[in-house]
Amino acid sequence: ALHSSLSPLTDHSSVFFSGILITHTHHLSNSTLHHLTQKLLKNYHKGVRPVQNWTQVTTVYLDLSVHAVLDVDTQNQKLKTSVWYQEIWNDEFLAWNSSMFDGIGEISLPLSAIWAPDIIINEFVDIEKSPDLPYVYVNSSGTIKNNKPIQVVSACSLETYAFPFDTQNCSLTFNSILHTVADLDLAFLRSTEDIKKDKKTFVNDGEWELLSVPSTYQVMHSEAGDFAQIQFHVVIRRRPLAYVVNLLIPSIFLMVMDLGSFYLPLSCRTRITFKTSILVGYTVFKVNMSNEVPRSAVSTPLIGVFLTICMVFLVLSLSKSIVLVKFLHTERSSRQNHPLFCFQRTSRAKPVDCAHLTRTSLILHRPQVGFLQEALAQLQSISSCIQALDQTAQQEASWLMILYRFDKLLFQGYLLILGLYAITLCSLWAVWSSL
Repeated sequence: ALHSSLSPLTDHSSVFFSGILITHTHHLSNSTLHHLTQKLLKNYHKGVRPVQNWTQVTTVYLDLSVHAVLDVDTQNQKLKTSVWYQEIWNDEFLAWNSSMFDGIGEISLPLSAIWAPDIIINEFVDIEKSPDLPYVYVNSSGTIKNNKPIQVVSACSLETYAFPFDTQNCSLTFNSILHTVADLDLAFLRSTEDIKKDKKTFVNDGEWELLSVPSTYQVMHSEAGDFAQIQFHVVIRRRPLAYVVNLLIPSIFLMVMDLGSFYLPLSCRTRITFKTSILVGYTVFKVNMSNEVPRSAVSTPLIGVFLTICMVFLVLSLSKSIVLVKFLHTERSSRQNHPLFCFQRTSRAKPVDCAHLTRTSLILHRPQVGFLQEALAQLQSISSCIQALDQTAQQEASWLMILYRFDKLLFQGYLLILGLYAITLCSLWAVWSSL
């Protein structure tokens, strides 16, 4: 009974859905857009270049807008950018008379169903991450527009010498893989001046600032033939304020403090302690700086070179101070031993001589000739000791003069390096500001 009661309902449902399907198919078959799409793709062969005359060149118009600089990897020499890329070409097999199709002037077609130019980026080194846009726009004259945002990871020769006032110039070269310039040519969709100054879509809040996007067209000659190519040069510069505050100013403070240590006396042992503390400061600063300064096997940042030179001067000055303290300690020790030796000889000889002289004067009543001879010998011994001390003092003074001149030379060299460092930074900053 239940089955018999549900049978009419099932029959009505199947009739209802069949009616919807028939109505949908009827509307689709009567759709002008459907007829137009079927007509265009019915006998279309996407493996054939879309020209009636095979000698006619297919021109592809390119355009590029830089949206953001995502990453600059100086160690691996890679640049990651987000760009908006556009291709426009004409397909003679996809043209129609819009008046015959209810005035339809533009439709969307699947990109996989039509011929598309095999244009790649030569500097491409990693898998691009871009939204999958499977459709392109085609107008009644056969002009196809292919727009897509892409993330490009490209190889680039990155220079870090002028860090943090460095400017990078990375190129994105577009060309066909197989089609020579006799079959497929490239051209600019906009003027090169408009492309160069286009910064409207660039996200300008990051570390890098977009300066310009100059572009060039050229024909690349090779054994396989002549290929047309277009290069877009992405010129960017780093914003240096954070690095100036965190790196440059502290490094200058360290250099000035080390320069001030030269005003401490040469023989002062506190100078060694002070310079050792500065050396520890240099070491800690370089360790912290290594995490912020870009590393490259091609070039070394100028700030790293200057810091290394300053550390060399600091080590030389510290070594000289250590040698001086050691020399002074040795000389003073020998100076204390010489007088004691002389006076010990005198004090030991004197009681013996006095007893002898007393016995002689009392018993033998001889003249005090022996006493005078002994006194003369003691005076000669003291005189030789004083002369030795004078020679030691003269030798110490000569060594002190040599070390003083060496210290003065180090000071002048350090002052020259610090001046060059300041002038170089100011020059780099001026060049950076003029771009």
